[in-house]
Amino acid sequence: MTKNSSRDKIIALLAELSKPDISLEELTALCEANQLKVPQWFTKNPAYRIKRGLYQNLFRKNSDAVIHKSIGQAAIKATSAAAATTVEAVTRPLAVVSGPRIQSLVTDLESSNLVPKIYPNYIPFGNYQDLRSIIESGEFYPVFITGHSGNGKSMSIEQICAQVKRKFVCVSMTPDTDESDLLGNFVLLDNQMVWRDGPVTVAARHGAVLLIDEIDYGAQNLSCLQRVLEGKPFLLKKKNEVVTPFAGFTVIATANTKGKGSEDGRYMFTNILNEAFLERFPITLEQDWAPEGVERKIVRKELVSAGREDNEFAEFLVAWATAIRRTFEEQGCNEVISTRRLVHITRAYGIFGDRLKAISYCLNRFDRETNVAFLDMYTKIDASVLPEEVVVPTPAPGVDVGVVIEDAVV
Repeated sequence: MTKNSSRDKIIALLAELSKPDISLEELTALCEANQLKVPQWFTKNPAYRIKRGLYQNLFRKNSDAVIHKSIGQAAIKATSAAAATTVEAVTRPLAVVSGPRIQSLVTDLESSNLVPKIYPNYIPFGNYQDLRSIIESGEFYPVFITGHSGNGKSMSIEQICAQVKRKFVCVSMTPDTDESDLLGNFVLLDNQMVWRDGPVTVAARHGAVLLIDEIDYGAQNLSCLQRVLEGKPFLLKKKNEVVTPFAGFTVIATANTKGKGSEDGRYMFTNILNEAFLERFPITLEQDWAPEGVERKIVRKELVSAGREDNEFAEFLVAWATAIRRTFEEQGCNEVISTRRLVHITRAYGIFGDRLKAISYCLNRFDRETNVAFLDMYTKIDASVLPEEVVVPTPAPGVDVGVVIEDAVV
């Protein structure tokens, strides 16, 4: 058996393993069972070594890309080509002038099951089917999704991945998120520096769907993602390693703006994204609030989960939220009730068993005038809540939020 054929056979055997790592004992037994020598090109290469006697299995197959029927034979061939490219990259010896070899830390993110759990209360709406088609295709096709906070943008991606059994990695951006947080960095462990992959790199190695949540909060630190958004091999500069994304890898970004900042100040600290960066997203999807019928189903399910089945309350809550959103669009008020806020109310109702108390507690995040105006509006929809329970303060000069909302309801 030639050296290359022996190497290919070992790679094929490692690819069949489901484990992200392999011990020296397991590797020895595997080689003996197949009449092969223990490969020094594997055991001596620091790119694979986690610690003494334990190695990363970078050759294991991506079950999402291979098994899922929607990806097809073309994607399987792409998987093999990507794996071969990755093998060539990682088996190339590192040029170390001096000092200890680079070791990689296997984190919980890498070793855990990245396929999310199905949330039984989720109901598809909006761009769901188009997003599912993209994710099921297994193609690299970045998508930018914009819409109000709390209207289900992130959950839709997570639940699609859960339903089609695709690996899913989510990273939430902040103004402090930098290249090290995204791609990886060196950390001190047991008095030595070891490498830890960031969520972007983990998603690329696993062929996962990468969700970058609130992407417009990290606009100053996104240039490191330009190459990633092209679907091409990208460089880990600190480690001097080229990572070739596995088949099935793609990037989806969510934001409350279209990357142009927030002119009305509702979404503070959002930044203006670079045009060259935005151009790397082929399409932008706008997600609106769920239709009233869908939102009623969502609220009903959440009430049942909270142990308070109450279809009437669900009807009232959705009618109330819809009226407030309509008033907001007409610039009659500065706040809205999101689907997420309705879910918060259902859970509070499950705990306290009191409609007004649940709503009041969940409205306390707003300023006093908005809080009272929204409560007053609800009493006009739900006759079971007495209006005298709500004390309406004198509004600021020139502001009559209660009248504006009352007119919107009529």
